[in-house]
Amino acid sequence: MIKRKKTSICLDMKETSLVLEVKKLLEGVSKKTPEDIRLLYKETVLEDNKSMADCGLNKQTTKAQTPAVLGLVYRGMDGEFEELDITPVSTPPELPTQMKQQELPAAGS
Repeated sequence: MIKRKKTSICLDMKETSLVLEVKKLLEGVSKKTPEDIRLLYKETVLEDNKSMADCGLNKQTTKAQTPAVLGLVYRGMDGEFEELDITPVSTPPELPTQMKQQELPAAGS
């Protein structure tokens, strides 16, 4: 899962995928060149020549139901990369008591 501000992009990558390959995929979506894209994982900038496994992203750390989150930042007009900004997704409010599933009596009661 690649996130920037309110945007989330889901990509399926292999452990052997290079960071540069991921940036090239993002180029098609963002219309930014790989040189103007920076990816971060746990606040660490990912280097283009490293594989996902080299960056700590593997089958043990990422699963479809619990994807790894990479931060995405772009180079600005001043030549500097912007600060990472990921806007959290809102969470639904808690269900009212009346709507919560009622506990069923134990079998044989």
